[in-house]
Amino acid sequence: MRLRLEAEQAAFRKGTVEEERTINGMRESRKSGKAFSFAILRRDTGTRARLGRMSTNHGDVLTPAFLPVGTRGTVKAMSPWELRDIGYEMILANTYHLFLRPGCDLVKEAGGLHAFMGWDRPILTDSGGFQVFSLSPTLEVAEEGVRFRSVYDGSEHLLTPEMAVASQEDLGSDVAMILDHCVAYPASREEVESSVEVTLGWAERSRAAHSLKSQALFGIVQGGTYADLRRRSAAETARMDFAGYGIGGLSVGEPREVMLECLDVQAAILPEGRPRHLLGIGDPEGLVEAVARGVDIFDCVLPTRLARNGVAITRQGRMNLRHAVYRRDLRPLEEDCPCPACASFTRAYLRHLHGLGEILGHRLLTWHNLVFMQRLLLDCRAAIEAGRMVQLIQEWRGYSERIPRE
Repeated sequence: MRLRLEAEQAAFRKGTVEEERTINGMRESRKSGKAFSFAILRRDTGTRARLGRMSTNHGDVLTPAFLPVGTRGTVKAMSPWELRDIGYEMILANTYHLFLRPGCDLVKEAGGLHAFMGWDRPILTDSGGFQVFSLSPTLEVAEEGVRFRSVYDGSEHLLTPEMAVASQEDLGSDVAMILDHCVAYPASREEVESSVEVTLGWAERSRAAHSLKSQALFGIVQGGTYADLRRRSAAETARMDFAGYGIGGLSVGEPREVMLECLDVQAAILPEGRPRHLLGIGDPEGLVEAVARGVDIFDCVLPTRLARNGVAITRQGRMNLRHAVYRRDLRPLEEDCPCPACASFTRAYLRHLHGLGEILGHRLLTWHNLVFMQRLLLDCRAAIEAGRMVQLIQEWRGYSERIPRE
């Protein structure tokens, strides 16, 4: 599997003479103390999609890229070296959970999150804002910050923009995110206006509080499904000159066409030369559509969560191995997939493992789903290189309605 995935990625590691000059320039910038930079290497001819490269203290990340989510400092069921073998260059960790357990001070004492979790490549940490608003049944939002109760023991905590920045500096991630105010869908215009206002104020305070030169700080834009609020949030956040920009408040239940309209609005406003991160999207069709709109980075728990629930992501659609039809199915999940689950085991065996709650079943399905996501992003990069993103969009359109052949 490793050799095959490495071969698929080789074309994107060679680069043209112009690309190598860009990469060399980024390396020199790193030596001179400029820890983070982003360069656009290719543009698709028919869409806004672009092939780029982020440079950090812990290495380069080719974009568009999907980041596996290591919520508590680990990607569930996977080791760091297995993620490296698949080809992942960057992962995401969650500040909310690490703030509560084991505590960012302990992680700092251990040498930072890279050392603590044994991952020597780039890490992006979110601020914990989404988890505060989604996991806390009771919370109070004020100009100062947000007061919430721990999902673990019910203890009360205050999280301010300054504390979110300080916590991520303690973690030592390569990219940190500002604290933002995320509202559920649907939300009234008044709620979304308040969310935008609060997030803009917190962005200013986060920018002022951030001091770790080896860490890039990304702003986050909000605006719900209101185009004018999306424009305002993007324009005012862009004026703060962050190293990159997260796009929040989408993929939370709104129709896909609404999400894409919001992306169109903000992609036209956010700085062209800065990376854009669409927070929390993991469905293949939506991801490909977002790449075509100029989004560079994605993260989502969906591939690993589906795996733990017995669902494999395949090109023919989601395959729910809990269904009895797979009990005697002696085929691999996918014929052309290089992952260990497909190379060595049958659907019947994987169904057997999942039905018994065997750890190996969780691991193999997680491995498969993460290989699927990596290969999907490789397809996006190849399409950008060839100027055929429009065709790739057509190939993935209607994915959510696909049913694997029995």
